[in-house]
Amino acid sequence: MTILVTGGAGFIGSNFVLDWLAQSDESVVNFDKLTYAGNLQNLASLQDDPRHIFIKGDIGDFDLVSRLLNEHKPRAILNFAAESHVDRSIHGPEDFIQTNIVGTFRLLEAVRAYWGGLQGEAKSSFRFLHVSTDEVYGSLEMNDPPFSETNRYEPNSPYSASKASSDHLVRAYHHTYGLPVLTTNCSNNYGPYHFPEKLIPLVIHNALAGKPLPIYGDGQQIRDWLYVKDHCSAIRRVLEAGKVGEVYNIGGWNEKPNLDVVHTLCAILDELKPRQDGQPYKSQITFVQDRPGHDRRYAIDASKMEKELGWKPAETFETGIRKTVQWYLDHQDWVKNITSGAYREWVERQYGA
Repeated sequence: MTILVTGGAGFIGSNFVLDWLAQSDESVVNFDKLTYAGNLQNLASLQDDPRHIFIKGDIGDFDLVSRLLNEHKPRAILNFAAESHVDRSIHGPEDFIQTNIVGTFRLLEAVRAYWGGLQGEAKSSFRFLHVSTDEVYGSLEMNDPPFSETNRYEPNSPYSASKASSDHLVRAYHHTYGLPVLTTNCSNNYGPYHFPEKLIPLVIHNALAGKPLPIYGDGQQIRDWLYVKDHCSAIRRVLEAGKVGEVYNIGGWNEKPNLDVVHTLCAILDELKPRQDGQPYKSQITFVQDRPGHDRRYAIDASKMEKELGWKPAETFETGIRKTVQWYLDHQDWVKNITSGAYREWVERQYGA
């Protein structure tokens, strides 16, 4: 038996592949375009593992995807492949349209053709699991209840609009063609192998480098934080027991303002890797102009996952964030290798000198 994972060299995808092979002998065909955020170094421990088959390619390449499906005959496809950074989508939305909308469409077309040719148990047990985001629901006011699976879509950035479009395509392929799909919408992930353009790894990296810790606006934007390994366990559970055609929201039950997250990171670093001058890391915090259309609050109601599938996160924010900081301290070679000149140019352009 084999599963196919798209985007399996990215942050969440690589964590999923590593966790899957740590718990299962079922092979993984890992299909990734290796854009700036895809990093095979994340999967270095699998280099000699015959269960891990890596293929470089684009989900928008219908012919290549079709060949892979017919050659490896996966029982399930998990679609992690996406452009995912809001800031980048503001500066260059076209990549998000091409990957998240056109790419998902072409992937679905290839999967529909493959699934249509299956017979018997292979066809009835096949699943296409689409990994999406809570940002498709828009922004919440302070007293609004968290997003549930029945919230209407109100995306506010080119990124979230492109992901909302991909979700709608997945839904349509189920209702129109009968494709057995599952969709998950997760909150903000954090943990090992996170590309350092996102808040938590950026703060850790800049703090250790003695650079400013850039905070958008007043830093009171609220997010629900989900440890990436909890997300991986939730996806495994949805693949195992989720009801075809259903949507499942995956969250960590951890709403935190961005500024509080940064203060927590600084306090842990003060303890584990204190500055040589004895000053606290929070002295490096710098407030920068807020980004356009910045959503104020996201929050996930993950009760459906618990009630129907018996899943809930194993980590609290306090345990997960400490593990994350320790991982980055223990893997500075990974950080150095990934922070290329192109990455530094991006941070310079986005946050200022």
